[in-house]
Amino acid sequence: MIISSFRKKLFDWLNTPTIRYSILAIILVNAVLLGLETSPTIMLHYGFLLHTLDSICLAIFVIELALKLFARGFLFFRDPWNLFDFFIIGISLAPISEGFSVLRALRILRVLRALSFAPRLRRTIEGFVSSLPGMSSVFILMAIIFYIGSVISTKLFASEFPMWFGSIGKSAYTLFQIMTLESWSMGIVRPVMEIYSHAWMFFVPFILITSFAVVNVLVGLIVNSMHNAHSEEATEATDAYRDDVLKQLKEISNRLNKLER
Repeated sequence: MIISSFRKKLFDWLNTPTIRYSILAIILVNAVLLGLETSPTIMLHYGFLLHTLDSICLAIFVIELALKLFARGFLFFRDPWNLFDFFIIGISLAPISEGFSVLRALRILRVLRALSFAPRLRRTIEGFVSSLPGMSSVFILMAIIFYIGSVISTKLFASEFPMWFGSIGKSAYTLFQIMTLESWSMGIVRPVMEIYSHAWMFFVPFILITSFAVVNVLVGLIVNSMHNAHSEEATEATDAYRDDVLKQLKEISNRLNKLER
């Protein structure tokens, strides 16, 4: 009982605004430190100081995570945001050697921990995640369209434009560039049309299908999921306000009953 009571008090203390905002401030400071480490000039003069401060920030994150784990026990792993924090800190604690040098760059992922401290950001991420099942069908459709387009464009244009359409992989990348509308006309399509005058009959429908149809469907799914997430937040806020008003009315009613007696 004593341990359970201590764990509850520890959990409540970790969730106080002071502790939460202090951790958020350390996350932001750590993000600045990691950015400063990319400057050779700053590292030359203050490298030791920056590494020391970075280690202190990491130590604080580890202590916070350990306290949360102790306070919640196995319930800690039932919260997706706790798992997210656990993963980020785990990457930061991985050995940084020649074989793991990429992990040094991944330390900047600690900044993403700020997402778990901002309710609105959490709602946005949760809305995006909830849209993934619907997005998967759109991605499958997009993959089929790209595969068909890559095969057609490779067979049609590979002989004259091997740099762009020499293989299915190259064609897929070129079509992706065309879909994003980056230098698609003057950079790719018009040079192709100088040799294949009817090439527009392939590229124009491809752009209409991918850039203006499928991509907009994808955006629509994300926007709808975000709207639903924020609607749930507004509903929860309304319910909380209603419960608070009902509680106050009940207290007032009890006081009036006592006065009448």
